[in-house]
Amino acid sequence: MDITPEIPADRKYIDHYGSGGFRVAGDRYEGSIIVTPEHVWAWPVFKFAELTAESVAQVLAAEPSVELLLIGCGDRVARIPKDVRDALRAGSIIVDGMETGAACRTYNVLMAEERCVAVALISI
Repeated sequence: MDITPEIPADRKYIDHYGSGGFRVAGDRYEGSIIVTPEHVWAWPVFKFAELTAESVAQVLAAEPSVELLLIGCGDRVARIPKDVRDALRAGSIIVDGMETGAACRTYNVLMAEERCVAVALISI
């Protein structure tokens, strides 16, 4: 029995991560990215220490709106800075930080469930 969820062709599904980038819906992206089910954007955050409220502004402005943002912190989990949490909370977005690989896998599951999710991924 095949239990693989059907993903509509127009959805941005993360196929692969590593080697300094990602493959999303068959396309290769170098460096860090933000992914929603509809879009992929380059993200100019290369180290967790560069994460700021300004760096997540694109998620706050996303259409359709995002309810949950996963942040792939790189190869280690780190606490999301207060200014980032506060900015997202003001936009009614829940945030969760995790290792980049875990963020990719979690995003794919939530996206397949048609949740209003985005993921900001620091490349590894």
